[in-house]
Amino acid sequence: MTPRIEDYALIGDLQTAALVGKNGSVDWLCLPRFDSGACFAALLGDEDNGHWRIAPKGADICTRRAYAGESLVLETYWETRTGTVKVIDFMPQRDKEPDVMRIVEGVSGTVDMTSVIRLRFDFGSIVPWMRRSDGHRVAVAGPDSAWLRSEPPVKTWGQQFSTCSSFTVSEGEKVAFVLTWHPSHSPRPKLVDPYEALENSLTDWAQWSARCKYEGPYRDAVIRSLITLKALTFGPTGGIVAAPTTSLPEEIGGVRNWDYRFCWLRDSTLTLGALISAGYLEEAAAWRDWLLRAVAGDPADLQIMYGLAGERRLPESELPWLSGYENSAPVRIGNAAVRQRQLDVYGEVIDSLRLARDAGLDDKPHAWSLQLSLLGFLESTWREPDEGLWEIRGQRRHFVHSKVMAWVAADRAVRSLEDDPTLAGDADRWRAMRDAVHREVCEKGYDPVRNTFTQSYGSRELDAATLLIARTGFLPPDDPRLIGTVDAVREELGSGGGLVRRYSTDGTSIDGLPGGEGAFLACSFWLADALRMTGRTDEATALFEQLLALRNDVGLLAEEYDTAAQRQLGNFPQAFSHIGLVGTAVALSGERAAEAEAAEDTETDGTAG
Repeated sequence: MTPRIEDYALIGDLQTAALVGKNGSVDWLCLPRFDSGACFAALLGDEDNGHWRIAPKGADICTRRAYAGESLVLETYWETRTGTVKVIDFMPQRDKEPDVMRIVEGVSGTVDMTSVIRLRFDFGSIVPWMRRSDGHRVAVAGPDSAWLRSEPPVKTWGQQFSTCSSFTVSEGEKVAFVLTWHPSHSPRPKLVDPYEALENSLTDWAQWSARCKYEGPYRDAVIRSLITLKALTFGPTGGIVAAPTTSLPEEIGGVRNWDYRFCWLRDSTLTLGALISAGYLEEAAAWRDWLLRAVAGDPADLQIMYGLAGERRLPESELPWLSGYENSAPVRIGNAAVRQRQLDVYGEVIDSLRLARDAGLDDKPHAWSLQLSLLGFLESTWREPDEGLWEIRGQRRHFVHSKVMAWVAADRAVRSLEDDPTLAGDADRWRAMRDAVHREVCEKGYDPVRNTFTQSYGSRELDAATLLIARTGFLPPDDPRLIGTVDAVREELGSGGGLVRRYSTDGTSIDGLPGGEGAFLACSFWLADALRMTGRTDEATALFEQLLALRNDVGLLAEEYDTAAQRQLGNFPQAFSHIGLVGTAVALSGERAAEAEAAEDTETDGTAG
């Protein structure tokens, strides 16, 4: 049976990541980078497309698993009739080549173990040539090479184009497997001690987690989400991928399967906010710097997403040899949405740089001139239609969220000039633009009959992105139009249990695609935020805690949730979902702290009186 998406856990080395199932199988791993070809692609096909399983003989699913403390080191326990064994999976932060390390440790009794590894390069399409060399099994195909060894050595043999091992561990005994990738033309990779690497990894993660400034009631969930965001960071550049996977479906058996192994500008403000609120200013600065490098150039050429180092060409293609997760085809690599026009990204970039400046991050000399250039281009284009935040693959429209973000761009520029009159720029000009955008959105993007902002001008469809109006400051939280929008989105886009979809896919062709999708988790966090901002903190808290309950056993969230089948959907784990979790947790904790302080002040005043 195909594991559910939530059956997987994440390990990584800040340059790539792997998914490990409850059955002990590594079913997804791209080497050497997040956006490289996968050498284990069973996640999107079957075992013949590459996997690595370590488990007790005859066992199916593990007994329990958890991360070791506040780390990305996964510990999986198997209780068998003859004893208990623990498998420790991790990827140490690398100097050069990536390593996957799997340490099998006897806990009690004696357990017979098996390891089966099928390396299949280029997304499961290439069977490598295997040979032995100095105690290693070496797989080579074209530019790729992988070296497998165990400490101590165990019995290993080839069978059906896989490498098999059989061994026994008793209480206190350990066997470590190390898989190292390196370019096939390079000399043999340097040996790394797996036990020393484990200690270093645990220490590194403990020190990183200790920097978290959040101490509220949801700390465990927040720190796990922050660790996940760190794991999705490409260390050399500071870019953060939307997810480490491609083509996990938004609908089982459907075609809404996209490659998320890239960096989206739409995430920039929310990502910065989450990192800054938790005290991770170094990571926030690295993301800000990636953003500045990526968007540099002609503002007319601004893209909605970029590669890990800011690459611009991300051509989309299909992999017909992969059947897709639970036959959800096609499997895609690359993303054609990179060529779409999404006017909201101009506002998101300018808002991000304003947020970074307000947080005290060191200012970059060219950052303000870049913002003026982006704003100058937006001034002449904001009235045009676009594909919108959700990368609609249908006809361009005048999306309300895109227009609101154009307002944000002008508003943040005005506020920056008011805060620092020494900056170059025409505040009156940007105020005029801000007022024009606001006036048009309220006239053309608002339905007075239903008291709600709509998805686009003149449409009846709604869009969960309009929930962000509360966050942007476009309207005050007590404005009836904003409150009406929150209620309408919750009512019309509700997907059961309080969660919301991005927009309606029922009987419309707004996105040009067949089928539907699940509730969008980031939007559901936005609903919690909007409820809090409009004075409904209890409802916001209840929804937030409901969302927390959807995390899997190791605290991870995908992009979407199927409320009928009660399972996660979409690429996994999803940065957008975890960013939403952190932001909502911090805001709710601040709200509760403010309420408690106000109540204490009232009580004190009453006593004094």
